[in-house]
Amino acid sequence: MKNMGAQFLIVTVILALASSFAFASDPSPLQDFCVAVDEPEAAVFVNGKFCKDPKLATAEDFFLKGLDVAGDTSNKVGSNVTQVNVAQIAGLNTLGVSLARIDFAPYGLNPPHTHPRATEILTVLEGTLYVGFVTSNPENRLITKVLNKGDVFVFPIGLIHFQFNTGHTNAVAISGFSSQNPGVITIANSVFGSKPPISDDVLAKAFQVEKNVVDYLQAQFWVNN
Repeated sequence: MKNMGAQFLIVTVILALASSFAFASDPSPLQDFCVAVDEPEAAVFVNGKFCKDPKLATAEDFFLKGLDVAGDTSNKVGSNVTQVNVAQIAGLNTLGVSLARIDFAPYGLNPPHTHPRATEILTVLEGTLYVGFVTSNPENRLITKVLNKGDVFVFPIGLIHFQFNTGHTNAVAISGFSSQNPGVITIANSVFGSKPPISDDVLAKAFQVEKNVVDYLQAQFWVNN
């Protein structure tokens, strides 16, 4: 019995170590997909980016200015997202964090969207925002909150969420993300503004509406925020 117990312990330890190594070598994806090839055709990437020799890194690789400048909210939805991710700060590559400034005109909306690769934590700098997210199937429960200056709210990774300025004045928020490249999928844009368009037969059936309603929605200009 003692030998059996020792063997069980050894197997358990080995499985635990193997599991930890698997997680360590297989981080969350930072790209939408990666098409496998037998031989590298061009170059090897790390998290979708080349890596500079660390000895050649400078302060500019970790720096960005201008986040104090308000974004242009003169669009259909009345909001503007200024992203600060690895595309703007090269030094963020592999660090797993990023942020964004979100500006809202009066009654401006950051439309329902998801971040496939990141949880978002938002704080209101100015104004009042009505925010919320929807839980996954089958419950699809809407969780909402009205946020004022200094309030903080979290949007879990992958869940549909939104922010709406309920006030008569401009609003500003800062969001942090748990990824250097969180990605964004705006629901209306993806469903009704895809290229090529999704068949109106499919969407009419999915939304239980007439085809002419789908055709009207697909004809609209959808703002990428």
